[in-house]
Amino acid sequence: MKLKRYLATLAIGLSATTVVAQDTPRITIDSTQPGATIHRDIYGQFAEHLGRGIYEGIWVGKDSEIENINGFRTDVIEALREINVPLVRWPGGCFADEYRWRDGIGPRDQRPVRVNTHWGGVEEDNAFGTHEFFELVELIGAEAYVNGNLGTGNPREMAEWLEYMTGTSNSAVVEERRKNGRDEPWKIAYFGVGNEAWGCGGHMRPAYYADLYNHFATFLKTPRGSEPKYVASGGHTTDTSWTDTLSKNVQRQMDGISFHYYTLPTGDWDDKGESTGFAEDEWFATLRQTLRIDEFIRLNKKVLDKNDPEKKLGFYVDEWGTWYNPEEGREPGFLYQQNTLRDAVVAALNFNVFHEHADRVHMTNIAQMVNVLQAMILTDKDKMVLTPTYHVYDLYQVFQDATALPFEIENPRSYRMGDQSLPGISASAARGKDGKIYLSLVNLDPNQEHTISVDVTGLEVTDASGRLITASTMDARNTFEAPRQVEPAKYHAEGEATGELQLQVPAKSVLVVALND
Repeated sequence: MKLKRYLATLAIGLSATTVVAQDTPRITIDSTQPGATIHRDIYGQFAEHLGRGIYEGIWVGKDSEIENINGFRTDVIEALREINVPLVRWPGGCFADEYRWRDGIGPRDQRPVRVNTHWGGVEEDNAFGTHEFFELVELIGAEAYVNGNLGTGNPREMAEWLEYMTGTSNSAVVEERRKNGRDEPWKIAYFGVGNEAWGCGGHMRPAYYADLYNHFATFLKTPRGSEPKYVASGGHTTDTSWTDTLSKNVQRQMDGISFHYYTLPTGDWDDKGESTGFAEDEWFATLRQTLRIDEFIRLNKKVLDKNDPEKKLGFYVDEWGTWYNPEEGREPGFLYQQNTLRDAVVAALNFNVFHEHADRVHMTNIAQMVNVLQAMILTDKDKMVLTPTYHVYDLYQVFQDATALPFEIENPRSYRMGDQSLPGISASAARGKDGKIYLSLVNLDPNQEHTISVDVTGLEVTDASGRLITASTMDARNTFEAPRQVEPAKYHAEGEATGELQLQVPAKSVLVVALND
């Protein structure tokens, strides 16, 4: 049996009840047929004014006893630099459509206090605003994705914010920026016109939002050569009506359509499942739910290929990740959750799917960066811990701006539970910017190790070297008391005398290797 898919999710695994096949699964990578570029912005992050995501998580102020760089936590900044974060989305999310940008400029002690009605009803003192956001992205070497307020704002407000950030003239708005300490304009990579227009952004119909987009976008102007990519608020799950309506009816500047999908183990928003202490059936359900992103992307790509055959529009998954029940004793509106080995596997599975669709999926943002949902980093006052998801981002750095490579799989298997099955292993292959060929393998099965033969056409592979993430339990996690329970380990495999390279992929693991000749 032979299954050929372009950077596909591969069925190779076994469960504890699976009958072992006689033939070893084999991956053959075709290094002579380069595919789409895996855009670095697929590894984007998201920082919303939500819970402790901004305040304490990133920003503590200059006078804090926590070590900081001009108000930014030193430990968090250094950690984000290490994983080469390419892009940060801000200020929301739902928060964006109530955000008044003028509240967040000027002297901090004169900024007004508002109530964050979306997330916990807490007071927002606007200490972190436009200037602080751009200082953050400059500190970590990232680019900016700014989300404008369409829900409660108006075209003039949005246009003036864009002018404030990018203008080079001597207009009153630009002079105001200079007075506030920034002479040179900032560079914006992406600018979102509203957020979740189908929900918290206004509960609109696609046609109504398309008209509003045309209206607002008419007045969004930047100096020549500094135009951002403009992002329309798209749909979620199997609903392709947003992609269809927007790609047909938006006449003004639009470079991409957003899409949101969260992985809920149960699929039930009222009882989503727990972040720790789960059994294998919930592990299985979580992975099944997260792999649905492939179906959703395919449905929307089909619409885009019909309406936009020249592929001018990108498909941006600018909110994704796991979402569990609130932890007992915590404010539910702060969306803080623990992050385990399961989340690492979920992140890697999503990356492999995004790679497969790199011709349209040019940018994604995990929700979120610090202390919220599937975070990279958790903090507790002056303490910080790196999550298993953080370490997956670290491993996958090599795929930023890499060139996707097609491959074949022989003897695929599956990970089964009852009458349901999942791919046992997900994979992706690409040629990195350094010229090396990289292979990622994610073992979905929490019980069964796999041996996989690897072959590269046009190349005699002698060994593989990289890093591996795994642990003894499905909900293994890093805590402030034990911060290194889940972290990458070095991995190396030598080719056999027959010229064949075999990789041992442990149960419930994420592996990224360079294939060396």
